Amino acid sequence: MSTKLNAFKAYDIRGLMPTELNPTIAYHIGRGLASVTGAKSAVLGMDSRETSPTLMAAVGAGLASAGVSVVTLGICGSEEVYHAAGAGHADIGVMVTASHSPIEYNGMKFVHKGGVPFHPATDLAALEEYTRAHLNDAAPESFPAIPTASYRNEYVDHLLKFIDVAAIPAQTIVINAGNGAAGPTADAILARLPQLNVIRLNHTPDGTFPVGIPNPLLPQNRVATSAAVKEHAASVGIAWDGDFDRCFLYDGNGDFVSCYYLAGLLAETMLEQNPGATIIHDPRLYWDTLATIEKAGGNAVIAKVGHSNIKPTMREHNSPFAGEISGHFYFRDFFFCDTGMLPWLLILAHLGRTGQTLTQAIGNRAVQTPSSDEINFHTPTPAKEFLEQIKAELAGSGTITQVDGFSTESDLWRANIRASNTEPLLRLNVEARDADSLQTRLTMLKELIESHGAHLADH
Repeated sequence: MSTKLNAFKAYDIRGLMPTELNPTIAYHIGRGLASVTGAKSAVLGMDSRETSPTLMAAVGAGLASAGVSVVTLGICGSEEVYHAAGAGHADIGVMVTASHSPIEYNGMKFVHKGGVPFHPATDLAALEEYTRAHLNDAAPESFPAIPTASYRNEYVDHLLKFIDVAAIPAQTIVINAGNGAAGPTADAILARLPQLNVIRLNHTPDGTFPVGIPNPLLPQNRVATSAAVKEHAASVGIAWDGDFDRCFLYDGNGDFVSCYYLAGLLAETMLEQNPGATIIHDPRLYWDTLATIEKAGGNAVIAKVGHSNIKPTMREHNSPFAGEISGHFYFRDFFFCDTGMLPWLLILAHLGRTGQTLTQAIGNRAVQTPSSDEINFHTPTPAKEFLEQIKAELAGSGTITQVDGFSTESDLWRANIRASNTEPLLRLNVEARDADSLQTRLTMLKELIESHGAHLADH
């Protein structure tokens, strides 16, 4: 049997250009999408990477060659493709993006009409099989332009249906698009919020990424936003990753707010609007989330990491909200999809209603349940194999559960160690009841992982 195509990951496509992903492969992916889904129409979008236009043209040409009607939104966010498909403008949506991955990478995300994700074991597996079987088929050397479409105003209308715009008071905010795709879409939203004085950083899409890959989870990428918040006495700072399906917030002191604690704040906000509802959370860090949901009278359900796991679980429980500590926040009112624009709008409205600052709204979550940032490791063997070695070493050191990778915990700490679904990395997250327990356990686990030949990754 042929070797697995390396660009096909657990729930999307992401690969090194041009060895793992290139226009020829993208063309056959397009033809495969038509064959596997039976789609008659498709809407495409792309991030600001320099390789995205050619990949998008190639996948569009593949779709069109199979009789599919194709339009493109141009540079946009993944959520704009989700909206277009969710609202019924196309049978499938394809977003060409590698999100926060290094500049040498690109990829694709997929969605069915209604916002339904591609199923890894059926849709994506069949697409990979088709693509692999047809790689040696003829493909064009160039690709025609794709007709354009725009649903941005409709998308903004949809978001603002769920926001009490009048509750957002006049204030200064800082936004940092990181030269990804977020700038133009943020402008379309902010045009409806004239009370806001907006300081824009790295706003224009630029695939050379002159200030680095737009990934605010990297500490070095937080400096500019933090400094601008302080300089302009802003109430909040907002930053996004490359395709802006994740947003990241800074408080009025310029301090980065962990997405773990934002998930708790958003859960609290959504339960105010949906009393007794079920909230979905991921298994990496959740003590604070569970406490918040319980206090607010909601029900908590755990799901494996990744949108192809979160979205079906939300639909099963008709959940209004799901939060991942990576900054992916999902909403029933947005086709059960993740969006990087709705969270900051909801939080600004919440702060306006309550009269709180973001610092006050987050409160002492980080003191009651301190946590690490997610720590990534390159492993000497495939991450899933390496994971089993670490699990064996930790047997007997605490209760072990296996929802995604494995988690181990005691009364004072818990940790989750898992293989990434999108990158060749091992990921570690630790939380505790106090700062000393956090540091002790974090140090022990890092030393254990590194003693088996792993080393820290730079992203």
